[in-house]
Amino acid sequence: MAEQIVIRNGTVVNAWARALADVVLADGRIRAVVEPGTGPGGPGVTEIDATGRFVLPGGVDPHCHVGFTSGAFTSMDNYRQATEAAVFGGTTTIVDFAIPRPGEVPLDVARIQQAKAAEGICDAALHACVVEWNDTVPGQLRELVDMGIVTVKMFTTYRGESMASDEAIFKVMRELRDLGGMAVVHCEANHIIEEQQDRCAESGHIAAEFHTETRPPIAETAAVATTIAMAESLGAPLYLVHQSTVECLTLAAEARRRGVTVFSESVAHHLILDDSLYDGPHPERYVCCPPLRSRAEVDELSTGVWDGSISTIGSDHCCYNTEQKLSTRHDVRAMPNGLPGVEMRMPVIFSEFVVGRGLPLERFVELCCATPARVNGLWPRKGVIQPGADGDVVIWDPHQTRVVHSEELHMATDYTPYEGRTVTGWPEVVIVNGRVLVDHGTLVHDGTPGRALPAAPLKFLTGRVAPLVAPL
Repeated sequence: MAEQIVIRNGTVVNAWARALADVVLADGRIRAVVEPGTGPGGPGVTEIDATGRFVLPGGVDPHCHVGFTSGAFTSMDNYRQATEAAVFGGTTTIVDFAIPRPGEVPLDVARIQQAKAAEGICDAALHACVVEWNDTVPGQLRELVDMGIVTVKMFTTYRGESMASDEAIFKVMRELRDLGGMAVVHCEANHIIEEQQDRCAESGHIAAEFHTETRPPIAETAAVATTIAMAESLGAPLYLVHQSTVECLTLAAEARRRGVTVFSESVAHHLILDDSLYDGPHPERYVCCPPLRSRAEVDELSTGVWDGSISTIGSDHCCYNTEQKLSTRHDVRAMPNGLPGVEMRMPVIFSEFVVGRGLPLERFVELCCATPARVNGLWPRKGVIQPGADGDVVIWDPHQTRVVHSEELHMATDYTPYEGRTVTGWPEVVIVNGRVLVDHGTLVHDGTPGRALPAAPLKFLTGRVAPLVAPL
């Protein structure tokens, strides 16, 4: 008999229910979920006592940029570093992006990035990216789906870098609809942003401390409305990344009521941090797109964590360091945009919303594990504790309290946007594919590489999508 791990007497939490249970893992998978105290014992069984702990599915981060190049800057991490940081934070699967540089072919970039997954220590899936439409794109999209890459990112901003035209977005949506794929869109109307940035530059308000002025909320609202209209006209599914205002959430929720399949992602920093940080000593560290919003907007946005208008919570992890940020802090148009966050996504959301505001654990799992797996074609192997799923399990201590310091984290940078924040709730043991990788703060890695996960076609996304209340 293969060696087994039995997690005893913990509270097992899925997106639809929780119960005291033993969880049995073998051969990289979850083999059984049984009554507490009834899991097997004896030789060949490693027992882990989870009394007083929550036993959660491994987190699925739907929005990570690993070794990402934009403009003159490349983020600091590789797959080994990014995935090590992920598992220390309770995330056992990341979804990265293969974003072509000008002149590169999306399919070629996706193949190169997909191969990098073996450098990591947990599993990784991939979003492809299309910047320009031409006659080769339909064939490339078919090959991507055959490779298990069914989601395709497009940007409505960053002219000359990664911006796609409305025509390109529309045509890619149409092709993906018929292939069982989905468009993943960064929505900020570029013409509004460029106009505002020109005005800010003329008035001397183009440095990091003025970042909110350079990318106003109306730019996000305008692009969200246009992108939803395209998806609705085509009957195509749509995933909107890092929605940062309640007005954008409302547009998506209204579209869902009309029968449009549209998912709203928010990210941890938009739900917790606010634009007062641009008035602090290091405004450059918080330059991200969209920018951090006002405290009033953040508080209103966070209602979507409860009411279902937020579908998933990602990190939008982009691991630049302070030196890179400082080098162009005088002009946000040239700055590297993004915050390091893959390690802190689940701990800060758990602390802020579950501990601090009483969010049900099931909803936490839905937002951080189950729905990200579902909409990325990884369900039911990821994001759930049930027989047959991959053996990705996190034993979560709900009472452990830490003060966050960057030097104690594992991301390949010298800062965290949550520096000095007190967080309650922390992953104690992290199991990936049936192997313990983190044990009470210590990495336990036997050299087994991570895997490039093929996603299944998202055929179930056509038409109205039911809430995730039971196993699919």
